Amino acid sequence: MQYRRLGASGLQLSALSFGAWMTFGRQVGRTLARELVAAAWDHGVNFFDNAEAYANGDAERVMGDVIADLRLPRDGYCVSSKVFFGSVQSPRPTQRGLSRKHVVDACHAALLRLRVDYLDLYYCHRPDPDTPVEETVAAMDLLVRQGKVLYWGTSEWPEALIREAARFARANHLAAPAMEQPQYNLLHRERVELEYAPLYSELGLGTTTWSPLASGLLTGKYGGDAEGQGRLARPEAAWLQELVIGQEEDRRLARAQGFAALATELGERPAPLAIAWCLRNPHVSSVILGASSVAQLQENLGALELAGRHDEPVWRRLEAAVAR
Repeated sequence: MQYRRLGASGLQLSALSFGAWMTFGRQVGRTLARELVAAAWDHGVNFFDNAEAYANGDAERVMGDVIADLRLPRDGYCVSSKVFFGSVQSPRPTQRGLSRKHVVDACHAALLRLRVDYLDLYYCHRPDPDTPVEETVAAMDLLVRQGKVLYWGTSEWPEALIREAARFARANHLAAPAMEQPQYNLLHRERVELEYAPLYSELGLGTTTWSPLASGLLTGKYGGDAEGQGRLARPEAAWLQELVIGQEEDRRLARAQGFAALATELGERPAPLAIAWCLRNPHVSSVILGASSVAQLQENLGALELAGRHDEPVWRRLEAAVAR
């Protein structure tokens, strides 16, 4: 495994991490979850990602149970949670958002579910237009000072709002956001490569990126109407299919299939190759993997070796195939 600093911080995260979105508590039960976490740990993964909203908190419960069962040393791994959407099906106003109350309550609930004394990383899962950013920054600083959170950051925030939060924090000697968790893959590049570009040097921002396979689209398993065996094909994932494919279904599927065809021509599996492409960005601190089988996870962990296998012209060909 390779380890990378989380932006300008001193925290070293595994370049490939493991997350529970859309799997733990739904598709994956405790027995398989234990096998997946154990396999990730055995391959050097030291960062396990989660959120209050994943399976309404059940993803954190499952992850906390299996990490405790495996007896992983607390000083050897990092675990995260995210706050915004809430952990109940129909949250009341105080059970979601980024108010001081919900930020603090959600942290305490995540600690219980994950069975830890502190969160290594804690993210504001989305911007909250109903809460002043100053209130959210102050709430995060409070948790840092109490030792319940080590690093806090954002997920899918616009560049201007991250900058505003950092400016307020530094002006008032508060803990500033250290990382962002954006979507990043061959079909979704602009935010990481363009919008956030000034923040890497100006703020020392780190990134823990999600959906390196565009929710399975880049595996090549989907044909017309997103048919296939992956998460987009599941009946309950209609909202995700709309998010990933949107109004350009034919074009996005064609771009993904073009990438998969070139990967096959190169003698590579599309999934680890797409993940390897993400790893080549020096501003990516960690690429979060999801998996519903140990075999799938082990294949995708092979992306680390793939990242250095091909020369620059090959990567440019892959990007061109997706850009059509």
